[in-house]
Amino acid sequence: MLRKDIEDKFPFLSVVTYGGNEYVGIVCNQDNFITSMYVYSELQTDRHRDLFLEIGETWWWESNRMIPINIFLRKEMDKFRYCLVNMNSKDVKIVHGPTVNLKNLTLKRVKRRSVQLVKKPK
Repeated sequence: MLRKDIEDKFPFLSVVTYGGNEYVGIVCNQDNFITSMYVYSELQTDRHRDLFLEIGETWWWESNRMIPINIFLRKEMDKFRYCLVNMNSKDVKIVHGPTVNLKNLTLKRVKRRSVQLVKKPK
């Protein structure tokens, strides 16, 4: 029930298991070695929780979702630095939700086409 609510209402939240614990939050970056995540349960006040969800929704609908939230909304995410958790990626299992990998940005390049204009002889 709770996971279904997260999927429907907050598609930007990820559910991660690490070290026998389950974490809910926004994955900032995941590579081969480290997974960085803003953990929702680590937020200190209700005001911060509401603001966190609002910022997450803004990131989800206004970005291409390939740019990490802390780069796309840098100033807004600075206040949540205290709930950023770094985990060993080989022990992390993504149960549900999106992940962001900066490496994917460099892999997907736009193919360029060259067009050459030639005058026809008269």
